[in-house]
Amino acid sequence: MPVMKFGLIDEQVITRDEFPLTKAREVLKNETIAVIGYGVQGPAQALNLKDNGFNVIVGQRPDSSSWEKAIKDGWIPNENLFPIEQACEKASIICYLLSDAAQMQLWPTVKKYLSPGKTLCFSHGFSVTYADKTGVIPPADIDVILVAPKGSGRSVRKLFLQKKGINSSFAIHQDNSGHAKEKVLALGIGVGSGYLFETTFKKEVYSDLVGERGVLMGALAGIISAQYQVLRDHGHSPSEAFNETVEELTQSLVPLIAENGMDWMFGNCSTTAQRGALDWLPRFRDAVLPVFDSLYQSVANGKEAEVVINANGREDYKENLAVELDTMRKEEIWQVGYQVRKLRPEQSGE
Repeated sequence: MPVMKFGLIDEQVITRDEFPLTKAREVLKNETIAVIGYGVQGPAQALNLKDNGFNVIVGQRPDSSSWEKAIKDGWIPNENLFPIEQACEKASIICYLLSDAAQMQLWPTVKKYLSPGKTLCFSHGFSVTYADKTGVIPPADIDVILVAPKGSGRSVRKLFLQKKGINSSFAIHQDNSGHAKEKVLALGIGVGSGYLFETTFKKEVYSDLVGERGVLMGALAGIISAQYQVLRDHGHSPSEAFNETVEELTQSLVPLIAENGMDWMFGNCSTTAQRGALDWLPRFRDAVLPVFDSLYQSVANGKEAEVVINANGREDYKENLAVELDTMRKEEIWQVGYQVRKLRPEQSGE
């Protein structure tokens, strides 16, 4: 396995060179993989596994919109698309890809089909890590593993179709068979991972919850909103405020960071931008570090999990969520964004 060196830390990772797709197919050649849930991660992982030559079936409620979506994606009822109970019964590996809230609700049903020797795979450590709150406690005579792509289901599928791959973490919670590592790596390669790095269920969910509330979504949205407001409060036009806050970030700088790193991006901008960014970087870091420390503690002590479980347990959750998202949609910044996106020139390829 290649070793990635990060200062004084050496980390082993698994790539397609060490664990090629042919080996993954060989490891799982006698397995039937049931993807339970067809919402966010389910479609991407199921389709990628199928396209990579694995024996995959999908389990979903027949009367749901997700069932209809699965049919549109090419899954055939009673051939490779089944009601959840039937899919669980047929499977030797159950990929439990429902939302955290739905996993709690369906667990008594799925647990009935976890007979000795089967494998239960997650893409998020939430249900197992917070088992005292979710009630998801797998039986001891099965393998329990995790493959967590570091991106949305849309990205997992898009990058797969582009012959690329998204990085994933993997973890082993229970190795009853003695072959859990082979299985988890095979599934990781099967869903199209670029490379795999090892973690634990707890570390996966801690980092995931911090990331979503922090840089990836919550903090990013908050910082964007704050800068836009300051520019507008000081008389800058909506177009100017949006372009300096969002458009340049998403269309220019983030792609450069993704391709070459933050230092490269800093080194390839104007000297004025360089100096200002380098001077203000520690001020922003020091300002938000206490917030991130507080966030991590809230994740580690289970408060964030309680908030999620309580919110998702309310009958009016979806209605309230729709109101919250509609409020965000109607904010000036995102109304401006809607107009700006329409003005982007089409990529003609010329």
